[in-house]
Amino acid sequence: MPASDRAIRLIAFVVGASSLGAEIAAARLLAPFFGDSTVIWANTIATVLVALSAGYAVGGRWADRDPTLRGLCRIVLAAAVLLAAVPFVAGPFLRVSVDALDSVEAGAFVGSLIGVLVLVATPVFLLGMVSPFAVRLSVAAVDEAGRVAGRLSAISTLGSLTGTFASALVLVPFLGTRRTFLVYALALAVVAVLGLRDRRVLLAPAAVLALIALPVGTVKDEVGDGARVVWERETEYQYARVVEASDGERTLELNEGQAIHSIYRPGRWLTGNYWDEPLVLPFATRAQPPRSIAILGGAAGTVARSYGRFFPRTRVDLVEIDGELLEAGRELFDLRGPDLHLHSDDARPWLRRTDRDFDVLFVDAYRQPYIPFYLTTTEFFELCQDRLAPGGMVVINVGHPEESDELERVLTRTMGSVFRTVLRDPSRPTNTQLVATDAPASAAGIERAAASLPPDLAATARATAARLAPGLDGGTVYTDDKAPVEWLVDSSIVDVAAEGER
Repeated sequence: MPASDRAIRLIAFVVGASSLGAEIAAARLLAPFFGDSTVIWANTIATVLVALSAGYAVGGRWADRDPTLRGLCRIVLAAAVLLAAVPFVAGPFLRVSVDALDSVEAGAFVGSLIGVLVLVATPVFLLGMVSPFAVRLSVAAVDEAGRVAGRLSAISTLGSLTGTFASALVLVPFLGTRRTFLVYALALAVVAVLGLRDRRVLLAPAAVLALIALPVGTVKDEVGDGARVVWERETEYQYARVVEASDGERTLELNEGQAIHSIYRPGRWLTGNYWDEPLVLPFATRAQPPRSIAILGGAAGTVARSYGRFFPRTRVDLVEIDGELLEAGRELFDLRGPDLHLHSDDARPWLRRTDRDFDVLFVDAYRQPYIPFYLTTTEFFELCQDRLAPGGMVVINVGHPEESDELERVLTRTMGSVFRTVLRDPSRPTNTQLVATDAPASAAGIERAAASLPPDLAATARATAARLAPGLDGGTVYTDDKAPVEWLVDSSIVDVAAEGER
């Protein structure tokens, strides 16, 4: 086999690996700021497909103009340089996106998302040019065109398969997102240099190697006002960091960094936020504290820690899909309790497998701004009902844009299709606690319980009782087959933003 044929096949394999590897890395690049919902994945995949298609069309014409191995390698080298730049150049766009999400400015949010995707699309466009170029160089006679095209397509597809699993199983978990981009950029630069055989271009792979060696540092900007990042991880599931304020208060931020998922204040167990509500809402159906509670999506354990303080006899099962958040909880959030049991698992599979019954199920699983769709359906709430002890309740934290109640209405209607009673506690402008139970429930029960609670918790109970009201009407019932949570949340964000601009 001629050396040029071997080089073309190697290029086809590496380009295939880099195309799909970059797609996986691109989704990971966006996740800390936009989440990793099906909407984000759809946008990422669509961008990659459009870029590859455009590259195929342009690459064929380019190959006819310059049908040489050097011409092909120059394209690959340019793609390597651009791919290496993506995680660095994307920073300004991502910072704008975070500000846009925080202020619910949909136009800027969508614009910044498109900007990041365009950054990824540019090198992928160049990679798409390689396929028709490689076929053009490899076909020596018309009667072998089909065989050559099929062979190169198979090699490229094997490369794509390798790149997909290498990114998902090895590179992103162990090297991180930035270095994943750089590893593929390095592989492209190396095969391009081998084809160009020009010592002057050796600087390209050397420069990428130098970038790989650079310390990664923090994913987000440092915080001001005397605060500092004390813990930071790109976990298997998300980007996470813990910020410590000058007074010792610690907060856990996930992905976009605007919503706080856990809070710790030394020597204090109440937060003045929605995490306090699961401590008092159970008294709507019972006179005594619950014997057991399962917290589904507990992050670093704010609610679990409070239960250990106020109700030490309550068994607390904290279920968090990301085990590294539980480690952060133990190390930095004083996550402990007399009868605390930690589970690193996905909420619904864990609930399906357990044979225990619970007095309370508290659902607080979000990748801001989305709740996993499979925790919003009739099938999930039927499972919850099956795991509740007599008189038990489900409490679900409904996060939503301020002045938007569409998600709350949907969840109220869905829970109401399973349980006899659904009540609402609008504890915060962006958080409503929904309570579902088959037992008699009322605000009066919480009011009566306040007399026997510690003074600070009693004040929380009275405020909760004053807010507790019947669930809202409207909405549709979600099922495992149809639960368009991302679409609903995205449309709510757009609606709120549009109202604010009127």
